[in-house]
Amino acid sequence: MEIDYYETLNVSRDASGAEIKKSYRKLALKYHPDKNPGDKDAEDRFKLINEAYEVLSNDDKRQIYDRYGKEGLERQGAGFHASSMDDIMDIFNSMFGGGFGGGFGREGRRRDPSAKYALDFEINLNIPFNEAVFGVKKEIDIEYKVPCQVCNGTGAKDAKMDICHYCDGHGQIVMRQGFMTFAQECPKCHGSGKQASQKCASCSGEGYNIQKESITIDIPAGVDSGNRLRVAGYGNENKSGQRGDLYITFYVEEDDHFVREGNDVYIEIPVFFTQCILGETIQIPSLEGELELNLKPGTRDRDQFVFRGKGVADVHTGRKGDLIAQIKMILPKKTDKNQRELLEKLQESYGLESQPNRQIFDKAFEKIRGWFK
Repeated sequence: MEIDYYETLNVSRDASGAEIKKSYRKLALKYHPDKNPGDKDAEDRFKLINEAYEVLSNDDKRQIYDRYGKEGLERQGAGFHASSMDDIMDIFNSMFGGGFGGGFGREGRRRDPSAKYALDFEINLNIPFNEAVFGVKKEIDIEYKVPCQVCNGTGAKDAKMDICHYCDGHGQIVMRQGFMTFAQECPKCHGSGKQASQKCASCSGEGYNIQKESITIDIPAGVDSGNRLRVAGYGNENKSGQRGDLYITFYVEEDDHFVREGNDVYIEIPVFFTQCILGETIQIPSLEGELELNLKPGTRDRDQFVFRGKGVADVHTGRKGDLIAQIKMILPKKTDKNQRELLEKLQESYGLESQPNRQIFDKAFEKIRGWFK
C-alpha cells in the first residue's frame, strides 16, 4: 500500500503551503530523534515526515504527486533525495534553523558517526503564566551525557571495535527499487561502520555516562507554549570536551483569570444585570494592575472592551498585544417578594418592548395556524 503524504502530515489534499508547514513543524518536533533517543519507530516516522514535507512544500513536486503519486515522482527523478539522517537533519535545520533569533531556534550540527549520541538535546519545561508573560531568570536542573572514560566513548570492552557485519563497515545500507537506488544509515552501527565486540561494563555498552548540573536560564518576556529556547554550550559533551546546545521547549500553565491567545489576553468580567442596564464604571484586573472599565447603559452579555497595548509583549519584537475584557451578565438566582414586585412593575413600564417574543412570533403563529385550516 502506497504511503499517502497528506495523511503523513495530517493535512487535507487542498491544504495551503502555510498549513502544510505548520503541521510539518509540529510533527517534526514531536518525532525529532533528540527528543526520542533510541526510539527507532520515532526515527522512521521523522524520516517519513521529512520525505512528505519535501514533496508537498514544493509546488512542482506536489503537482506531480497529486496526478501520478509517488511512482510518478520517482519516474521523473523528483522524489525524496535525502540519503541519510544527516541529510534529513540538514533539511529540518534549514527549515527552522534561526526562526526565533536571539537564542531561539536550532543550529545545524552534523553528528560524528562514531558518537553514541547527539551533542544537542531538548527538554520540556513547564512555567507559570506570570513567568511567561514577564520573563524571569530561572534555575533548572539538567542531565547531560559525557563519554565513558573507561571505553573512550565506544561502548566496547577495552575500546575494542570490530567491523559492523550488517553493513560490512560501510555505515550505510543500499536498497534498490526498480531502477532507483536508495541509501540509508545502517541501523546497527548508526553510520560508523563499526560495532563493539563486547559491551563495556562501566557504561553497559552505551558509551556514555550521565552528569547532573544546575544552570540558570534567562526566559524572555512573551514566551508561549511551543516556543523553544537555545542555551548554547549546555548540551551533551563529546570526546574532545566540546559541549553541544540545550534546547528548551516551554509549556505555559493556565491562569485562573487570564486566557492568552497569541499576544492578546482575554478576561471575563462578571457584571450584574442592573449594572449592564444602568451603566457603571468598575475596576478590572489587568497584567499591569487595575484598569477602569466604563460600562455604558445597555451593555449586553458577551460585549467586549479592548484595551490596546495591555496584552503580552511579542517575544520577537517586544510589541504588546491587547487586553480584551468580555462581559458575563449575571442574573439573580432568586428574588424575594419585594424584588419580584419591583421587577414586575419595571416590566410593565416597558410595555410591548418587554415582550419581544410576541412582536417577533405573533405573525409566525398566525401563519402556522393557517397551514392546518
